[in-house]
Amino acid sequence: MTHNPVRPWRNIARRASRQIRVGKVLVGGDAPISVQTMTNTLTTDVAATIEQIQRCAVAGADIVRVSTPDEASTRALKEIVAESPVPIVADIHFHYKRAIEAAEAGAACLRINPGNIGDASRVAEVVRAAKDHGCSIRIGVNAGSLEKHLLEKYGEPCPEAMVESGLDHIRLLQDNDFHEFKISVKASDVFLAAAAYQQLADATDAPIHLGITEAGGLVSGTVKSAIGLGNLLWMGIGDTIRVSLSADPVEEVKVGFEILKSLGLRHRGVTIISCPSCARQGFDVIRTVSALEERLAHITTSMSLSIIGCVVNGPGEALMTDIGFTGGGAGKGMVYLAGKQDHTLSNDRMIDHIVELVEKKAAEIEAAEKLAAE
Repeated sequence: MTHNPVRPWRNIARRASRQIRVGKVLVGGDAPISVQTMTNTLTTDVAATIEQIQRCAVAGADIVRVSTPDEASTRALKEIVAESPVPIVADIHFHYKRAIEAAEAGAACLRINPGNIGDASRVAEVVRAAKDHGCSIRIGVNAGSLEKHLLEKYGEPCPEAMVESGLDHIRLLQDNDFHEFKISVKASDVFLAAAAYQQLADATDAPIHLGITEAGGLVSGTVKSAIGLGNLLWMGIGDTIRVSLSADPVEEVKVGFEILKSLGLRHRGVTIISCPSCARQGFDVIRTVSALEERLAHITTSMSLSIIGCVVNGPGEALMTDIGFTGGGAGKGMVYLAGKQDHTLSNDRMIDHIVELVEKKAAEIEAAEKLAAE
């Protein structure tokens, strides 16, 4: 919302963390919380992978991760990196040489799984490659692939085991005089992940990558991620996030931004406040909102829009948004601009007219921001 003051009770005090660089993107410190996703194409299908990365970038992805399971994938990575509009993280499992090859191919960051990557000497070789090629590293601890000695020590995956694994590998990097790293402690269980992240946040000042791994499909995974990541972000924990969904990676980006927007941590695009609709509605709210979400997807300027079916809550919601429409009767409703009644509008012209109003408002905001920057 651009015309309302920021309420102090909305402010979230973020945990203090070191800042690192993932290509052109800063992570940690006072940098905005970045949104990540991961491709699900075959990395060796360069054209398909680049096309998916570009769609994710249009949706707002700051960073994209690409799996590099074999040598053919790391060869393909060089071309992918060259065409990508955003920094690429190479996802490494099992073979440390893939990490070295990915660094040589131009990856901005190497994601390594401590439980799978190998002994200290192999980690040292990966660090050397990262230093030589300007890569950062993400230590990716996962409840499903903890080291054998930790499972024997603790009996099962638990927050203490996950954090101990992460801290052990932080020491390995620091022993090699490497400090450009971030860390995650992911689990598919919301409670396990949240507890591990809270302990981790107290144990290190490294930037933290948040995620509920293998969260599920679009609906169930969104709910799990919103609960897990939302609570951690509310506590000020988290410097970069990835929502893991069995869905198009673009959907992960959208959900990630919606989580951040709901907490006031990022502002991007049009936030639509809409009612669930009922027998009082003066127009088809569900169809209208669906059409507006599609028609306004290209807007990146932060602004708010209320679409309410009747006058019970419509005028009050419109007071809080940049643009609002409240259904009335006789096939028309009221348009609100900056919280004030402005003009009536027929339902059959509503969608086109609202799109025009939003585009005009976005242009005005962009012009004002550009003037202020000058």
